[in-house]
Amino acid sequence: MSEATPLLHGVPWGSVLGPILFLLYISPLGKTISRFKNVSYHLYADDIQLYFSFKESEMHRLSELMDCLSSVKSWLRENCLQLNSKKTETLIIAPEQKIPSIVNHLGSLGSSVQSSIRNLGVWFDQSLSLDSHSRHLAKNSFFHLRNIAKLRPILSNSDLELVIHAFISSRLDYCNSLFTCFNKSALNRLQMVQNAAARLLTGSSRRSHITPILSSLHWLPIKFRIEFKILVLTFRALHGLPNTCLTCCALLLRSYPLVFGPEPPHCP
Repeated sequence: MSEATPLLHGVPWGSVLGPILFLLYISPLGKTISRFKNVSYHLYADDIQLYFSFKESEMHRLSELMDCLSSVKSWLRENCLQLNSKKTETLIIAPEQKIPSIVNHLGSLGSSVQSSIRNLGVWFDQSLSLDSHSRHLAKNSFFHLRNIAKLRPILSNSDLELVIHAFISSRLDYCNSLFTCFNKSALNRLQMVQNAAARLLTGSSRRSHITPILSSLHWLPIKFRIEFKILVLTFRALHGLPNTCLTCCALLLRSYPLVFGPEPPHCP
């Protein structure tokens, strides 16, 4: 261990107080953003997320967003902080043929436009189909499955199942209530991941019918896991339990990083 050194300002890096004190420090930034009525925001630690909705005939309103961004930069500069332009990303949610004209109205932000953005572990794309998320999820899951397969000879079945749930099932279940918009190809992509994990655990061949294998493991197929999650959220909402459906929907709608496009869908 290094020698102790007195800390005259701030708190040690990685301390429990660090995020809390930083949130208190930048809390006035919310009032700066709130001056712009049509701009919504979400702050988490040092992550600033703005989203702005407009109709096709109202692209001129984007100037309000640009003014808001300028005010944010000014506030940060006055308070010894700086907006990291290299980590600034913009996602436009709109019909593909309309995106070029929207980019032209974004000025300096036009260079930061991305076709998909990762937010809270989920990849959002321009059409909100989450197709890019399913592709990333399947790719990462198969990567971990190949590594887990190398450990199979030295693990018992119970330990192997724990590893598969930790690295595969947890990924397939994370935010899967959003997967209701998946088309058949996206669902099949994730189902192939679960099938491969089940065959690895049971030592079954690729030609073996997967339904009896999943049944013997008491694993719900991907489609039913999604429906089960939604039913659980609905049950909690109806009975006033924590993590209600309305709370989850509000967080999802507010967490788009710098989103521009048509009016966001209303929570049912």
